[in-house]
Amino acid sequence: MNAVIGLAVTIIMVFGGYILAGGHLEIITHALPFELMMIGGAAVGAFLAGNDMTTIKHSFGDVVAAFKGPKWKKSDYQDLLCLMHELLNILKKNPVDIENHIEAPQDSEIFARYPKILKDESAIEMICDTIRSMIMNFDNVHQVEELLEKQLDSLLEEKLHGSHALQNMADALPALGIVAAVLGVIKTMSSIDKPPEILGGMIGGALVGTFLGVFLAYGVVGPFANRVKSIRIEEHNFYSMIGEVLVSNLHKNPVNICVEVARRHAPTRVRPTFNEVEEAIRGLKQVA
Repeated sequence: MNAVIGLAVTIIMVFGGYILAGGHLEIITHALPFELMMIGGAAVGAFLAGNDMTTIKHSFGDVVAAFKGPKWKKSDYQDLLCLMHELLNILKKNPVDIENHIEAPQDSEIFARYPKILKDESAIEMICDTIRSMIMNFDNVHQVEELLEKQLDSLLEEKLHGSHALQNMADALPALGIVAAVLGVIKTMSSIDKPPEILGGMIGGALVGTFLGVFLAYGVVGPFANRVKSIRIEEHNFYSMIGEVLVSNLHKNPVNICVEVARRHAPTRVRPTFNEVEEAIRGLKQVA
């Protein structure tokens, strides 16, 4: 919602101020389709040429995320804490029983209670691989922390590919606007024998290219790239919480302490309260 409001405010303020200052939209609207074709087409072409298909798909998903907001909501953070509480309880009571859940999470009744988390391959892979390592007596806390840190860093880098690609596009747009403007000047120079009023309109149309390139870079694509980056970084805290729980468990802390350590790691905006988590866990015990 913020993305839509911000985009609307930007357009209204820029063009509204231009009109109030006595500007005429006719020149801009006449040149806009052609300039947009040149600048936008070149930007999209360069984007396709400079990125692999995975990054391109991520970027389209990132644009959607910029409008929808972060994937993980407050209820999802609470569900994650409940899921980890259940898994750690089983792990502490009988490590053999946990194998059925981590080897086939799609068939696990525990994971089935949290369908949104189950659909996330990165979260499931991190949970299952780390618990599997713990069962194999790979219980050196520092080694597990290092493995998790590298896995989290790699995951974040992958998630940020789309925002980096969008930012590169934003950086290129002003130069592409100049290219379109130069083409407009070339067209104007070929009509140098025309009356001044016609030449003025042609020069104004050429300058629309420079305006459009800068406007798209700093008013649209650049802010969207920054929005995507902030969303992906916030979402990354969800995966970091998994590491917090598991590392805390390796330090031989009680399950409730492991869950509380992770809860405090959640972003403030989506952090469930202590009482909310306790109530949810008590509900799980009643169901069991």
